Amino acid sequence: MIPRKLPKKNLDGERFMHCIYCQGLFLKKTLWRHLKICKFKRSDVKPKPGRTRVQTLCGFAQPPPPGVTHGVWKLLNAMNQDEVALAARNDWSILELGKHLYNKCGSRIKMHEYIRQKMRELGRLLICARKVSPLTSIKELTNPENFLHTVDAVKETAGYNEKTGLYENPSIAVKLGQSLNKIAMLIESQSIISGDKATAKAANSFQQLYQSRWSEYISASARRTLEEAKWNKPTLLPFTEDVKLLHLYLDEQEKIYYKLLSAQPLSHHWSKLAKVTLTQVMLFNRRREGEVSQMPLSAYTSSIQSDAHPDISMALSELENKLCQYFKRIEIRGKRGRKVPVLVTPSMQESINLLIKNRNRCGVPNENSFLFARPFAMTYYRGSDCIREFARECNIEKPETLTTTKLRKQIGTLSEVLNLSNTELDLLADFLGHDIRVHRQFYRLPEGTLQLAKMSKIFLALEKGRLADFKGKSLDEINIDPEEKVTVDSDLEDTQLKECTQVSAPHTAFEDCNDSLLQADRGLKNKASAPQTASEHCDDSLVPADKGLKKKGEVKRTPWNQQEVHAVEKHLMKFIKNRNVPRKTDCVRCIEAEPQALKNREWSALKFYIKNRISALQRKDLAHKFS
Repeated sequence: MIPRKLPKKNLDGERFMHCIYCQGLFLKKTLWRHLKICKFKRSDVKPKPGRTRVQTLCGFAQPPPPGVTHGVWKLLNAMNQDEVALAARNDWSILELGKHLYNKCGSRIKMHEYIRQKMRELGRLLICARKVSPLTSIKELTNPENFLHTVDAVKETAGYNEKTGLYENPSIAVKLGQSLNKIAMLIESQSIISGDKATAKAANSFQQLYQSRWSEYISASARRTLEEAKWNKPTLLPFTEDVKLLHLYLDEQEKIYYKLLSAQPLSHHWSKLAKVTLTQVMLFNRRREGEVSQMPLSAYTSSIQSDAHPDISMALSELENKLCQYFKRIEIRGKRGRKVPVLVTPSMQESINLLIKNRNRCGVPNENSFLFARPFAMTYYRGSDCIREFARECNIEKPETLTTTKLRKQIGTLSEVLNLSNTELDLLADFLGHDIRVHRQFYRLPEGTLQLAKMSKIFLALEKGRLADFKGKSLDEINIDPEEKVTVDSDLEDTQLKECTQVSAPHTAFEDCNDSLLQADRGLKNKASAPQTASEHCDDSLVPADKGLKKKGEVKRTPWNQQEVHAVEKHLMKFIKNRNVPRKTDCVRCIEAEPQALKNREWSALKFYIKNRISALQRKDLAHKFS
């Protein structure tokens, strides 16, 4: 290979690329600089900013390998041209999976990123396999004789820790197993077509191994890591006040950029108004960000606001008939191919119409089919990025809670408060784009709230012996005070309590007895030679009964001293500020960093200390919110 400019030292040939115009060979990292001054470049070609885009443009000029379609080759060249892309480009099995996915869903532009992601995952697996095993291709990884090597390569890719039994990226381990099984199916079908029975039999054997042993080696521990990571995490839902502030801020920004775009149709003004309108549509409809972000232009232009049927209008109220005329309804593709509606207000319609009118003036290509498209690109604005940007700008209290997922859960939670009927819940679930079973399992009140608010009533009634008092009542009708005292029925103990009251004047019977019980429990009872008073006699007689109660309800707690609190806050204060409960590894790391101060504390004590601090702050925030 003869480059245009000789490098100072020997370099790998994969670090060079040909210019699309003059076919000269240049280093990839300096190719963008040459493309600016290339004499063979046509005058009508507009330069694209960015170094990676230049590499992608020049990659298209290279002919695809035999058997690789132009669409798959285009996906490969659109990747970041690094070691992973090189491994994916040169492996037959990865290319076959890319062809399979492209034939299946390549007509949808939004799925191209998914196909690239799957191919890059296998590229990273191949790189790790070459480091930890003698295998050099994905096809060798699907050979049943190399099954244990495949397991080691997947563990290395997912960051498996032998000591803790945890994965750094557990989802990668699950996804790689599914991709390898799919590649084995492709190899088997291809071998059957070509008449290679031995290869087909080997691929089928790998699929059987995957079904029987993959869970044992990989997926069981990976899924367990994923599930345990969700435990003890606080469920943060958006505050109504924060959502209201964001709505008001977006309305102000919409008016500003609508005027600017009307006066000066510039790409910057177009981008800002597109982001604001996209966020408004997502926020108003509580739609998934991917559904609204990828809304095609044709879905909006082809929607017709038709009048309601006269028979249906008679069944609606006057207000409902006005709302039908106020909103415009658009039908788009939702999750799993469902048809989901989007409601657009008149102000949103005005902004969208202005965006459509100025698409060509602001640099949006005609080939870009998305409604909220990026100028000078074939992609669209991501809704998650837009809502995160505006949540930070409007200075709300908790911007991290304003995500489309949490907003959808908020409306599901409020639907429980409204006590909607089954028909109304079906209508809400259908509008949100999921099944009623999904709504009941994931979108209703958080599981912890239900257990605290509902099930605790049953166990309180059992503890206080009052379960028979609530016979025939529902959980909502049960009303019991958690601070209610349990009465003692024994006549002997009633007499002893009266004696305690008479002797210890300023204290109540319960306070005097509790003090003596605490002394008996800690082994601090005074054994002086003085004669016992009536109250002391009462304490001694009640100690055996208290021991039985202590085993059931009381927990010995050691107060936190100043040195321990300082040690914990030094290393775990960030969890308190972010309202996140630390994991076991974080607590253990804190104890190892402060062995002298925390020598008497277990890792679970640190975790519950942080959890209690977070709960106190949340109660304080809630009290401040309603004050």
